[in-house]
Amino acid sequence: MNAKISTVLRDVVGPMFRRPKGLQVAALCHRPTKTGSKEVLLVTSRGTGRWILPKGWPMRGKSEAEAAVQEAWEEAGVKAANVQEDPIGSYAYDKVLGKGLPVPVETLVYAVEVEDLARDFPEADERTRKWVTPQEAADLVAEPQLSRLLKVF
Repeated sequence: MNAKISTVLRDVVGPMFRRPKGLQVAALCHRPTKTGSKEVLLVTSRGTGRWILPKGWPMRGKSEAEAAVQEAWEEAGVKAANVQEDPIGSYAYDKVLGKGLPVPVETLVYAVEVEDLARDFPEADERTRKWVTPQEAADLVAEPQLSRLLKVF
C-alpha cells in the first residue's frame, strides 16, 4: 500500500504543485587568443558570488539572441559583439527568487564573439568578470549541464 501511495503522490499530486519552467537567455562570450584557442568570459552572480555566464529573462521587442547580448552588456560590459541567432545549447537550474522560492529555469545559451569591453557598465560595481579557458570555466560553474557545454565549446 505504501508503494501505491508513494507512486500517486509522485506521479499525480506532485506535478500539480510544480511550477512551470521559466526561460532565460545567456551569453557565452568568447574571444580568440594569440595562439588561436578561445577564452570565455565569466561574471560573478550578485547574490552568491558564484561564477556564471551573463544571463537574464527574454526582453519584449528583442530576439532571444539580442536579449543575451543586452545581458552581456549590462553584466559584463560587452560593447561590441557578434552573436549567433541560434542557441548553441541550453542548461537547466533552479533560480531562487526574492522570497526564497526556487523556480526551475531552462537557459538558452548563445555564442557571442566579443570585440570590445567597456570599463564602465551598468553592473560594474556589483560583479567581477574574468577571462578563462573553456575548461577552466567548466570547472568554475556550478551547473553540470553548463559545465558539459563549456567543455565541448
